[in-house]
Amino acid sequence: MTFATLTTSGPVATITFNRPEAMNALGQAGDGDSIAAACAAINADPAIRVAILTGAGKAFSAGGDVKAMRDRTGNFAGSPADIAEGYRSNIHRALRALHGLQKPLIAAINGPAIGLGCDLACLADMRIASERAKFGVTFLKIGLVPGDGGTWILPRVIGDARAAELFFTGNVLDAETAREWGLVSRVVAEGELMAEAQALAEKVAAMPPLALRETKRLLHQGRNISYDTALELAAATQSQMHHTKDHSEGVAALLEKRSASFTGD
Repeated sequence: MTFATLTTSGPVATITFNRPEAMNALGQAGDGDSIAAACAAINADPAIRVAILTGAGKAFSAGGDVKAMRDRTGNFAGSPADIAEGYRSNIHRALRALHGLQKPLIAAINGPAIGLGCDLACLADMRIASERAKFGVTFLKIGLVPGDGGTWILPRVIGDARAAELFFTGNVLDAETAREWGLVSRVVAEGELMAEAQALAEKVAAMPPLALRETKRLLHQGRNISYDTALELAAATQSQMHHTKDHSEGVAALLEKRSASFTGD
């Protein structure tokens, strides 16, 4: 069974981790390919303007498959060199694909997001959690280091000190604490999660598609560049936006006090 399934509803795509019997744990051959394929399809489809990432069943993702680690199967079989290659070609392929998604991504975190699962959630641009959600980066508890780029991802979401506390203690946060720490923006009742995510997605999808993608690109680039460089990138991008039909439509709609209808032109 494919680990990640892709469905669409109008301009909104949904990627669902689909291994509920194992709490959507990763580590089997092809897991990274399935997530990468879903992301590539979203990037290639101009009709899709925003995506939702969620998990089937009771968990968002329990992270790496601990039973496979114990049995040294799948991604965790072979020599250290074999395991490293498994991370690079499979697990990291999934992470790179989500990080490289060109459309805005909303994580609808329906349950535990642990280890790699937390890293995957943090790659989303926006995060909404069910009241059942839990968050942890518990690598040290099983004698591992954060092997999925979490030491790069998590500090950018909640800051260095709080990220260090989670890594060094293995503590697991409940949904409300995650909201207080800025790990998620809101917490909703379990039965309302996907409706809330869909409503947010539709609001995002109503924005001009080209400017939306460029805004995400500027946000990503802004993490690692100087302010002067950010200003130069903004000027270069903004000058192009001024010549789009969507800019003209947005200005006309504002002046005419009506809703804008953006086409991506």
